[in-house]
Amino acid sequence: MKALDKIDKKILQEIQNNGRISNVELSKSVNLSPSPCLDRVKRLENDGYIERYTAVLNPGKLGHDLFAYVSVTLDKTTNDSFKQFQNDLSEVKEVIECDMVAGGFDYLLKLCISNMKNYRAVLGQIAELSGVSHTHTYIVIENVKKNLGIYLD
Repeated sequence: MKALDKIDKKILQEIQNNGRISNVELSKSVNLSPSPCLDRVKRLENDGYIERYTAVLNPGKLGHDLFAYVSVTLDKTTNDSFKQFQNDLSEVKEVIECDMVAGGFDYLLKLCISNMKNYRAVLGQIAELSGVSHTHTYIVIENVKKNLGIYLD
């Protein structure tokens, strides 16, 4: 895999800011002609720097404007219990992020939910998953900084 140069990083930044940018616009913004720019984008895709293209939806417009973080502690910390929890969790559609963490609990989940009734139902689903010992919830009052992508120096 070839090391990233300044142009590669600029391409990644531009695509991260606007996944719908045309190759012509992208090539102008990074000062390359369209053909070599497209070649670089294809290489960045093939090398795994670009995992996928997506749209950022407005959760409020879709009726899902409540977010919560839920810490989950399992009753055992074995590879089998981790695999089982992760497999079971994939069925809970309101969980939009899940990270295994080190510290006072095992997983940190991010939920995107419509209201407190929905939250209660989802929490019940999570609490009943195989191996869950206990949970603790943090309701988001206000989002202060959105994920704007990965910082590229």
